[in-house]
Amino acid sequence: MVRTFGFIKDLLCRFASDGRGNYAVIFALALTPILIAIGAAIDYSAAIAAKSKLGHAADAAALAGVAYQATMPSASVARTLATDMFNGVLNDFNAVTSKSVTTTVTDTAAGRTVVVAYEAVMPTTFMGIARINTMTLKGSSTAAAGLPTYIDFYMLLDNSPSMGIGATTADIAKMVNNTSDKCAFACHDKSTTNNYYNKAKSLGVTMRIDVVRTATQSLMDTAAQTAAVANQFRVAIYSFGASATNIGLTNLAPLTANLATAKSQASALDLMTVPAPDYNNDQHTPYDTILPAMNAAIPAPGTGAANSTPQKVLFFVSDGVADQYLPSGCTRPTTNGRCQEPITVSLCKAIKDRGIKIAVLYTTYQPLPTNSWYNTWIGPFAGNIGTLMQSCASPGLYFEVSPTQGIESAMTALFQRAVGSARITN
Repeated sequence: MVRTFGFIKDLLCRFASDGRGNYAVIFALALTPILIAIGAAIDYSAAIAAKSKLGHAADAAALAGVAYQATMPSASVARTLATDMFNGVLNDFNAVTSKSVTTTVTDTAAGRTVVVAYEAVMPTTFMGIARINTMTLKGSSTAAAGLPTYIDFYMLLDNSPSMGIGATTADIAKMVNNTSDKCAFACHDKSTTNNYYNKAKSLGVTMRIDVVRTATQSLMDTAAQTAAVANQFRVAIYSFGASATNIGLTNLAPLTANLATAKSQASALDLMTVPAPDYNNDQHTPYDTILPAMNAAIPAPGTGAANSTPQKVLFFVSDGVADQYLPSGCTRPTTNGRCQEPITVSLCKAIKDRGIKIAVLYTTYQPLPTNSWYNTWIGPFAGNIGTLMQSCASPGLYFEVSPTQGIESAMTALFQRAVGSARITN
């Protein structure tokens, strides 16, 4: 018995002192955390790849929410579009299950912002050894874009006889040199075929009204090219009347989103005819009746956020001098009630007070030093015309163009200013 006990004791001592088996024991004890660490690395790499894919899906969804459609979708529609796009990607991603998707659409006057936030669950492969069976993936994506602003442009184009002046200094000189009274105006007198309007045509003189007409037509192309969405801009075109016998606000093109049609209808713009020399004492530019009538023709403006609530802009092109029967209230001396004066700013204020913007293109009233009528009646206040026309305009929406400049480019620049101003204000 004693020998047996000693043998067992000796065996145990030799086993304890033998270091050759320690590595196996240590490895066995360390194997589980090693496997968990390796599994965690693999699962984490898979999670990173999954989160990247979800991030791309969220990016695409947010962009879909701010993207322009044929008609700009409402905030609720944009929210549905973005959410559906994200869920569509998620449905094709079998390894991930959605917990929540929140799409927030915020519209302001400056534009639209869409935020897509998601939370999803991904099953683990190796981390289950440590009883970690899922991983939660969270993220968000934000996209922003300026909203298209819907605007109705009401173009009021002065076609009174003073717009028959030559379009350039060379055209003015040609008329002065070829008329017995040194007249620079191509008056459209219907009482004779030998009138200055026909003379201007025969001399190849381009009148200011000609340039305004072609510039208006070109502007329709610019508006069509500028529009970000269908029907963003609508246009109506008005003149002072085709004939001095029936002066008044005259609609050449009813309000339309068909800018090609408006371009075609603008071709009808021409210099106002007069039945005879000195007809109605030459009182053919009645701002005091034309501008109030224009104000009445423009409905209440909207925010411009949708095509049902467009902003309103009056696009006024004129040389800034009224010539009308106004025996009382005229700012300048009158003769038999004939009032020749610069524009009255209060007429414009009444329009702007309704929230309607006024874009003014002032076609500079050219000095005519060889003309006694000009020197007597217009010259004394000529220096104030531009200042008052600028006061008529809304801030930043004034442009003056002389005969040596391009009316077409000026009109385009003023249009772009009006559109840019609309995008950053209510």
